[in-house]
Amino acid sequence: LEDVLATIRRGRSGQGSFNTWTLYDVIEPRVGKAVVANCYQVKLIAAARVKTDKHDVWSLARLLVADLIPEVWVPPVPVRELRALISHRRRLIQIRTRARNRLHSLLHRHNLVPPKGKLFAPKHRDWWHSLALSPTESLRLRQDLETLEHVDEQLEVVDDELNRLTTVEPRGKFYSYLVQLPGFGPVVTMTALAAIGDITRFPSAKHLVGYAGLGASVHASGKTHRTGRITKQGRRELRWVLVQAAWIAVNTHPHWKEQYQRLARRKPANKATVAIARKLLVVVWHVLTECMADRKADEEMVAFKLMMWAWKLGKERRAGLTTPQFVRAGLMRLEMGEDLTHIIRGGTIRPIAPMEEVQGLQVKL
Repeated sequence: LEDVLATIRRGRSGQGSFNTWTLYDVIEPRVGKAVVANCYQVKLIAAARVKTDKHDVWSLARLLVADLIPEVWVPPVPVRELRALISHRRRLIQIRTRARNRLHSLLHRHNLVPPKGKLFAPKHRDWWHSLALSPTESLRLRQDLETLEHVDEQLEVVDDELNRLTTVEPRGKFYSYLVQLPGFGPVVTMTALAAIGDITRFPSAKHLVGYAGLGASVHASGKTHRTGRITKQGRRELRWVLVQAAWIAVNTHPHWKEQYQRLARRKPANKATVAIARKLLVVVWHVLTECMADRKADEEMVAFKLMMWAWKLGKERRAGLTTPQFVRAGLMRLEMGEDLTHIIRGGTIRPIAPMEEVQGLQVKL
């Protein structure tokens, strides 16, 4: 009890950020059952004019006795840590974007023509420092450039850690099933896996779509039945990465391009893309639940994605496999690409190891 009270006091006194999961971890070993409630749904069930801690406790107790508490899934520690890492990466990108925007504003304000190429590349640092500015603006310029340099270094470390986590089971197994989908790179895939957590908690693809907030809102009363916009109630980051993946899919994959064009005839472009995102999420549920390859997958593109995954992992994290062997092992796990011997990218022929070579290594697929 003292540990629980101390945790609550720290949250209320501002000494620490009040964390639901921290409080849950403290309480759970000491009681028969700990329940984390969905605050939005509880508010709808137990709305009252009088709002005090005492009244709220009694309301929650009565709902718990009646088994009416809308529970929230408690993610295990590895899922929480992955979610926190992805949130940290998103905050770093926001800091970098703000710094870049301030530097762009400086150029516009002084009507300066930037050099060709990537404006914030290290080779252009001397150009930035050579600008004739007031002492105050020069100070801000230097600190924004230092911020960019520091954040870029931190992002490299974070991305390296994300690459390491792609090999940690069971996430490594599910990663190979998701990365085969168009638009699913390392960050999108890991964000989706972190948001979904345990796929078995979704009995159908419809439940996963609702969890992401990509399902259409419904109004039904009497003989009136109409659907509206998506609910946007659920994991915001999952909804965001699915929309980003949908944009890439409709521009690079023939099947999804055809689906988009069919929808775009009767829907605005943004709504058609959201519809594609919803369809992609249905595919995500099937490939994760059934551990199967996507029927519409482009085998050469999947092989190239596996090759890029191998490059990012490096030799130490590939369990002793060469890049061609790693790609073949991934294709064998997905049960595709049996006849694929190589891929061509940028005019370079990149070989893929034969199945017999990988089978002889007794790789755990």
